[in-house]
Amino acid sequence: MATLTIALMDPPYESETTTTAFRIIDAALRKGHRVNVFAYEGAVNITMAEQAPHPNPVKGTDVDEEDHPTTKDWAERLFRISEGRLDWINCGLCVDERGAGNWIEGPRRGGPGDFVAWVRESDQVLVIPTKRP
Repeated sequence: MATLTIALMDPPYESETTTTAFRIIDAALRKGHRVNVFAYEGAVNITMAEQAPHPNPVKGTDVDEEDHPTTKDWAERLFRISEGRLDWINCGLCVDERGAGNWIEGPRRGGPGDFVAWVRESDQVLVIPTKRP
């Protein structure tokens, strides 16, 4: 079993990077690996519990027809399949700055020192930065 640490920075729904990270995390967990996720900057909003699906008025679809998963739904699913092999830290500095509290069950508060410790302990580290214009 290898340990993979992933640092995410993008907030939910801003780009495809969160979806890509979810796919990598899912694949690693399904292969029996341990995964650490360090959510930094806007990524601390990925696990906020109040997220809700919505209809799409442009397409004229209701909530059920849209079947729009939220990032907290994806994260909850990853925790369920992880069997304890997923650890997720939301950067406390970023949480305070954004008022991003009330998460789903699983993530915990930490800081950049936790990320450094994970980097030292991990077999592989992937940092997915926020794209700046």
